[in-house]
Amino acid sequence: MSATTNEEKPARSVDTRLFIAWAVSVIATLGSLYLSEIKQFLPCDLCWFQRIFMYPLTILLGIAYFKDDVGIAKYVLPLSFIGGGISLYHVTIQRIFSATGNAVACGKVPCYTDYLNWFGFITIPLLALIAFIIIIVMLWGIGKTLRKD
Repeated sequence: MSATTNEEKPARSVDTRLFIAWAVSVIATLGSLYLSEIKQFLPCDLCWFQRIFMYPLTILLGIAYFKDDVGIAKYVLPLSFIGGGISLYHVTIQRIFSATGNAVACGKVPCYTDYLNWFGFITIPLLALIAFIIIIVMLWGIGKTLRKD
């Protein structure tokens, strides 16, 4: 009985990690749609690029979770790293230009616009960065769990 439990434990861990990554991508996607479609916040160009990398993750991770496809990590990790890099760049721009007052626009809406500012530091690009980091951590763990077996 203990052999079965040991075999099931990594599978359950991988399943949970895939679910968490998928849930985070769904929440991020629905959150961005809520902010733009319901709250009528116009996204800047960098926000659009972040969406371009987040939205497919919802579909890919959803399919991977329901099919138990752990091989998806090698396809999703590059999207997450690129999207996270764009988010990090956006957070940096937002913090630097908010602090210095220099106006730089990356489209109709300036990239330093602060529609949402919780506790003085949590902004939309920071939430996107956190989502990408969680997805990366969850998928990175899948590869490490599988290599141990």
